[in-house]
Amino acid sequence: MAKCKITQVRSKIGSTKRQRATLASLGLRKINHCVEKELTPSILGQIKKVEHLIKVEKQE
Repeated sequence: MAKCKITQVRSKIGSTKRQRATLASLGLRKINHCVEKELTPSILGQIKKVEHLIKVEKQE
């Protein structure tokens, strides 16, 4: 499967509890923190829910 690099670029202050929980489940803790994940359907759904707070770069 393909991998992607996910970076948190905006603060989670002011977001809903569900969005904060989604960021935590992705492994993001603070601004400019990066994680690498496999692109599975569940990860894609999480990215879609918080796409306004993160930046996604696809890797090969």
